[in-house]
Amino acid sequence: MIRINIVAVGKLKEKYWKDAISEYSKRMQRYYNLSIIEVNEYSSSKNIEVIKAQEGEAILSKTRGKIVLLDIQGDMVSSEEISSFIEDYAIKGTSEITFIIGGSHGVSDQVKGSADKIISFGKVTYPHQMVRLILMEQIYRAGTIMNKENYHK
Repeated sequence: MIRINIVAVGKLKEKYWKDAISEYSKRMQRYYNLSIIEVNEYSSSKNIEVIKAQEGEAILSKTRGKIVLLDIQGDMVSSEEISSFIEDYAIKGTSEITFIIGGSHGVSDQVKGSADKIISFGKVTYPHQMVRLILMEQIYRAGTIMNKENYHK
């Protein structure tokens, strides 16, 4: 079973986000070993590049396996494409995939350079808590697509 890590900057604060993430975590147990890793959001500097570098170091210290970065500048992907690259990674022997959700200022060039794939959920900006939920739903959906289950339709 493939391990999916989600490394996200910041913590979920509201109960409704935590409840939704918990529900998808339970559903995903059929398809993946899931780990959600939260790293601190930095605000000790007014220099955005310093903040991105600090968060980037924390992010990179938690990444393993293939790295997929969520970034508004990334390639827009469909649910089927997400399923396909997860499945392709698994077939080619990857046992672990780490998805990265950066902070509110984006990620450092070092994080971008470490990514095997950079994807986008569109050109709009979402709150980071919502992106985490959307990502969880899409990874769960990918599992149902790979297993030819009805959820996707």
